[in-house]
Amino acid sequence: MTIARDVWLWVLLISSATADEIQVAVAANFSAPAQKIVETFTAATGHKVALSAGSTGKLYAQIKNGAPFDVLLSADAQTPAKLETEGFGVSGSRFVYATGRLVLWSRRAGWVDDQGEVLGKGAFEHLAIADPKLAPYGAAAMEVLEKRNLVERLRPKFVQGENIAQTHQFVTSGSAELGFLALSQVMREGKIPEGSAWIVPAGLHRPILQEAVLLEKGRDNPAARAWLDHLRAPATRAMIATFGYE
Repeated sequence: MTIARDVWLWVLLISSATADEIQVAVAANFSAPAQKIVETFTAATGHKVALSAGSTGKLYAQIKNGAPFDVLLSADAQTPAKLETEGFGVSGSRFVYATGRLVLWSRRAGWVDDQGEVLGKGAFEHLAIADPKLAPYGAAAMEVLEKRNLVERLRPKFVQGENIAQTHQFVTSGSAELGFLALSQVMREGKIPEGSAWIVPAGLHRPILQEAVLLEKGRDNPAARAWLDHLRAPATRAMIATFGYE
């Protein structure tokens, strides 16, 4: 018993000595999947992960101002490329970890039809949309409205969120009857369990390619590279798909 206990303690000490911690900046739309990934990653490696969620634009500004992040999971492909060019991202480390889908959603059943015609009818007071200057999902929503020639007509109804998480709060709280959200915010296990929704056809906006990038602070951190490897793993990708990503 004593030998077995000593061996167990030795393994525990070795694991503690090799475990590391990383700081991951994550786009607000990917917050729920990221939390699930943290669970499987920590279980597999022992490494700890601290997540900081926000709009991609704000995370970019924080990184440039010295925020101690090891990895960025962006809501677009442009921001990681820009960070790499500016010397904040490790060259060659970028890759697409998810392709986002946009959804028009209301917490009210039967409110949003499956063609999005509710937008043209305008029988609502408020439409929640993320800041298109900071949030790629907000930019995609504006593209959809532009293609339907509804921007100027609906602009007085806009309730603008700082990021997609705040936009989601506007709709769930009732501050807006409906809003453009990331499908990942309302889909669970391949289904939208409540409310009503129009999953926006991908052809109505530019692809929402979400890239990950290893930041300079994480260059020599094995845990940061292990995190990115875990993100690419087939099991992780399968889990991400259940949140509505492609």
